[in-house]
Amino acid sequence: MMVLMGAFLAAYLAGSIPFGLLVGYAVKGIDIRKHGSGNLGATNVFRVVGKKWGIGVLFLDALKGYLVLVGLVHWLTELGPYTQLGLGVTAILGHVFPIWLRFKGGKGVATSLGVFLALIPGPALVTFGVWIAVFVLSRIISLASLAAALFFPGVIFVMMAGTPARSAYLGISLLLAGFIFFTHRANVGRLCKKEEKRII
Repeated sequence: MMVLMGAFLAAYLAGSIPFGLLVGYAVKGIDIRKHGSGNLGATNVFRVVGKKWGIGVLFLDALKGYLVLVGLVHWLTELGPYTQLGLGVTAILGHVFPIWLRFKGGKGVATSLGVFLALIPGPALVTFGVWIAVFVLSRIISLASLAAALFFPGVIFVMMAGTPARSAYLGISLLLAGFIFFTHRANVGRLCKKEEKRII
């Protein structure tokens, strides 16, 4: 039990590493929370610090979610699929609610991608393809993220048919979609008003 508790704590702490904040300080000596949209995510870093740095933060936020699962599953070889899913969700929550930033973190999309690439790579890759397609057509990152969140449960329903864990993943994906819409509520308002900025 203590080992399992330690694994969940490690997942939370790893997920809470604020790469956007660290990159802002390292590259421009600024607190990214005080510039642009004030968010720690890759989009704000992209606009405030630079394109390559925004892409870098996107990669790092996804990578930490991926490595948390791969590392912990390698370390604890007997983890069942539901425990692995719980660890992944904990890493995502760490990203959105980091303890050292007064529980004000990013929006959870990139870290979710990394987590699910480790857990269910097929559905995750298909959903990422949807994200890329919507982004290429609209040039709006928030719209691509919201579309992917809506699409993900359907992909799981189809691609995981007949697997014992499908119900659990489907339930989590639906909750995740609602959660991502919640973290993007300001973006949804701007999208409805056609005021959301495009990435050029």
